[in-house]
Amino acid sequence: MGFLGLAVLGAISLGFGVLAGLAVGQRWAFRLWAIVTATVACFVVGLFTSEGLFGWATEEDLQPNIDGLSRDEVLLSSLLTTVVVVLVMRYLAHHSGGHGGGHGAGRGGRHGGARSSTDGSGEVRHPHGQPTGQA
Repeated sequence: MGFLGLAVLGAISLGFGVLAGLAVGQRWAFRLWAIVTATVACFVVGLFTSEGLFGWATEEDLQPNIDGLSRDEVLLSSLLTTVVVVLVMRYLAHHSGGHGGGHGAGRGGRHGGARSSTDGSGEVRHPHGQPTGQA
């Protein structure tokens, strides 16, 4: 595969990565993680599809063939890869509690982190350390 084929594969992979980022529907950091994961996965799977599975084919066998890249086959494999990445990321988000709801992981449970505690003196303290005046 030539430079143009790799560039087209990179553009296709990035496009499907952005699509995955939009499809996960989470916080921006989660979307960014989905974009990176899907882009890299689509590039690797696309390279394997074009070179490993269809590397034997000539330009006459597979159309369109862009500088050694089997475009239609790469598009299909990228679509399937993106669907898998989105499903896995949604599953992980749902099962880790980070699904954007009010009771997600790292948010302090049901009350969004607004828990009070005592420091052993019996005085109830606000989560940021200020005394609340309650005992």
